[in-house]
Amino acid sequence: MMRIADAEKENIIHAAEQFSRSEMEKDASGHDWWHIHRVVQMARRIAREEGADAFICTIAALLHDVADEKLNPSKEAGLHKVQSWLDTHLADDDARAHVMDIISNMSYNAGTNPPMRTLEGKVVQDADRLDAIGAISIARAFVYAGWKGTPIHDPAIPPRGEMTAEEYRNGKSTAINHFHEKLLKLKDLVNTEAAKRIAEDRHLYMEQYVERFYEEWEGNR
Repeated sequence: MMRIADAEKENIIHAAEQFSRSEMEKDASGHDWWHIHRVVQMARRIAREEGADAFICTIAALLHDVADEKLNPSKEAGLHKVQSWLDTHLADDDARAHVMDIISNMSYNAGTNPPMRTLEGKVVQDADRLDAIGAISIARAFVYAGWKGTPIHDPAIPPRGEMTAEEYRNGKSTAINHFHEKLLKLKDLVNTEAAKRIAEDRHLYMEQYVERFYEEWEGNR
């Protein structure tokens, strides 16, 4: 990997911020610009603690949801959009390939994706997953359900167990089931020690919320 000057890194990061914000700022699914902002901040925090390349982590975090298949005609179309941007703005072949490798493989995808291959990939995946654990995660879960037209809760629709990626993405479920199907599993799926520590407290908050939800649903609180 060729060395990129610090000033050039800042220019690339600034351009990536502008591109990501222009793509994501009108999103209503919970994958908006402020989700990106939080993931970037967390990725930088974890990168410092774990000794990862902060530049690679920042660029991958900024661009990760630009490629999200939920927000594009297909996964391939989303990845092509990011690849085209990188080809124009990042001259280092190894850096481009590293960022694309992270973005291509970091999504939850019903738990079917292979483990991340690099420390930077683990850091960015952890930062993204931490935004799906805790207080903000609860808000995002219901925003996403509303965006998809999914009910808050229906006792006749139980949480799903093992699923294919297609079933996970398009099968019938509810907002509260999403906690059981994904969000409450994430604590055990983060990679780095820094993320594990942060996830513990956030996970407990979500567990308490879900327990309280069911109590209020039955009129017991």
